[in-house]
Amino acid sequence: MKDEIPETDKSFSIPIIGEEVKLEKKVVEKGKVKIYKNVKEETEPINLPVINEEVHIERIPLNKIVEKAPEAIRYEGDTIIIPVLKEIVVVEKKILLVEEIRVTKTVTHSEQKEEVTLRKEEINIERSET
Repeated sequence: MKDEIPETDKSFSIPIIGEEVKLEKKVVEKGKVKIYKNVKEETEPINLPVINEEVHIERIPLNKIVEKAPEAIRYEGDTIIIPVLKEIVVVEKKILLVEEIRVTKTVTHSEQKEEVTLRKEEINIERSET
């Protein structure tokens, strides 16, 4: 046989096959989201403290002659006393305390209702599937 190859010359090749993996990423839209913001206004009553001060003025005639001028201003509790002086001409000069002015302060407390506008935000979300 002519085709026979001697045993030492017998060689053959074995193909080696390999597999490869190719990965790809794609962005796929799965849905949409819409976000809405609403601002609500609410009116809420509140109580505000109110302080009023009133002044009562009382004039008290004294018409009395004094040796020296009294203090410019003095206090008796919540009352301020302001002496009013007048010089009169006589054979000798004397000081006549004409009157005192008494100022009394009165404080009153009350409440006043006011409306205050408050805002409040709300979020609404809409989803849509594609």
